[in-house]
Amino acid sequence: MTGSVPAAPRSVLLVEDDPGDAFLVQELLAEVDPDLRVVVSESVSEVVKGDLLRRSDCVLLDLNLPGTNGLDGLRRILRAHGTAAVCVLTGLDDEHLGMAAVAAGAQDYLVKGKVDGQVLIRAVRYAVERRRAETSLLRLREEELAAAESVRLERGLLPSPLLAGSAVRARSFYRAGRTRSLIGGDFFDAVLGPTGTVHAIVGDVCGHGPDEAALGALLRVSWRALVLAGVDEPQLLPKLQQVLVSERHDPSLFTTVCTVAIRPGPEGSADALVRLAGHPPPVSLRPEPCPAAPAVGLPLGVSTEATWDALPVSLDAQWALMVYTDGLIEGHGPVAGEPLWEEGLLALLAEERDIDLDELPARLVERAQEFNGGALSDDVAILVLSSDAAPADAPPADPGSGAGEPA
Repeated sequence: MTGSVPAAPRSVLLVEDDPGDAFLVQELLAEVDPDLRVVVSESVSEVVKGDLLRRSDCVLLDLNLPGTNGLDGLRRILRAHGTAAVCVLTGLDDEHLGMAAVAAGAQDYLVKGKVDGQVLIRAVRYAVERRRAETSLLRLREEELAAAESVRLERGLLPSPLLAGSAVRARSFYRAGRTRSLIGGDFFDAVLGPTGTVHAIVGDVCGHGPDEAALGALLRVSWRALVLAGVDEPQLLPKLQQVLVSERHDPSLFTTVCTVAIRPGPEGSADALVRLAGHPPPVSLRPEPCPAAPAVGLPLGVSTEATWDALPVSLDAQWALMVYTDGLIEGHGPVAGEPLWEEGLLALLAEERDIDLDELPARLVERAQEFNGGALSDDVAILVLSSDAAPADAPPADPGSGAGEPA
């Protein structure tokens, strides 16, 4: 397979103070490529101050210029424009200096008096191509590092609920709204506290950038630590607001949150406390979809005087509860020009009442996207909690092995 010929550069910047040498280089280049534009500058200072580097494909740099010593000129050019393709020009006695220049960042070195037009233009072309390749590799590495950071943040935002030993089961769904993004500002978690109460949270940091995603991960981890440390349930939101205020990068940034504290009761029943901080209410899925809607308090980060009242909710045996972020309901709904909103979500849940809870979150997003005519623009997080004894979540019992355990 033959290699491709490097594309011809359109402009070369020649940094040379000797008029005779400058004329000779221009003539050699013109013989091979008459269309090549050659700009001559007599000093590195003129090059840097005049911003000539960004308008040139390659720099031919004489190392023996007034006001520069050794590789000083090369270093100044690379500091001014780190991706510049530079070929250094040396005298015959300075060949070792040319090799040192390559080690310092030059693409090639040329010895005056030993190059003709073909050698000169080939060196310029390959210098440009090598610099382009190096720049592409650098960008690829930066993208790989950014992807690795996204994976770390994603692990922070998409946890494995800590519910082992409880009578509660969780299913989750997460999708970032940003194009080509794995993560967003929404977060969720569910944890079994030290007293046997199951705590769950769904939150939404306003904004969609990586800073908001990082803050969402921090808030989730902080909330989990507070629960596991045994902080009283009424103090969880005030403590979480303290974390938000101290860690946010913008003083106007706020976060909406829904928390649920579930105390399992006998025969699959449970008692729950629901608190809302500017967030959509959770929905009790059984026997019919019904919102559990306490008074909505201010989002976290708006006022240090804010309080969040709890709504007690009694959950019958085989209960199921869904908490979600507003990205699910803010896309277009079945009524033209109107978002889906909570009413539309309740209608969807009624239509999908027979679907397995494991499949419900993804199915709701699929239906919402059908109404929206495409992907939802905002982040979406959904957490479905249920009694672990719920028949819809358990495989059929084996008649020959007793009652069996739920999945």
